[in-house]
Amino acid sequence: MANTYTQIHIQAVFAVQNRRSLIHKEWKDELYKYITGIIQNHDHKVLQINGMPDHLHILFGFRPTQTLADLMQMVKQDSSIWITEKGFVKGKFNWQSGYGAFSYSKSQLPRVIKYIQNQEKHHQKKTFLEEYEELLRIHEVDYDKRYIFKEIE
Repeated sequence: MANTYTQIHIQAVFAVQNRRSLIHKEWKDELYKYITGIIQNHDHKVLQINGMPDHLHILFGFRPTQTLADLMQMVKQDSSIWITEKGFVKGKFNWQSGYGAFSYSKSQLPRVIKYIQNQEKHHQKKTFLEEYEELLRIHEVDYDKRYIFKEIE
């Protein structure tokens, strides 16, 4: 759209269904490239992607050409199908419903990028749930513990 100028940076965080550790080192880079492609195909720009075997963090420049909910649905749906079709897991792969999305100013990006790059280091001290709840608190997001990403049942 002419005369529309934006600078929107989002960190999206989402988990494997039941927070199971299904993302393996052998294929995680391939997954990150696939997800980057999905996001770029919708004219957004991935700045950093990384995660752990049970969850992902994606920092991207977001263009207001679609809703965040639609983009996240496509990322999760398309990557779930791709993981299943590639046979990376036994049975069908699914992401847990929901996600966290947090906005950042341009000046905060180097710190957030470094944070995402160092996921393995952070998770030596904190669980995913502790990390996620801290993000919610820092960003002053009201939440109900009953609906936070569920552990394996």
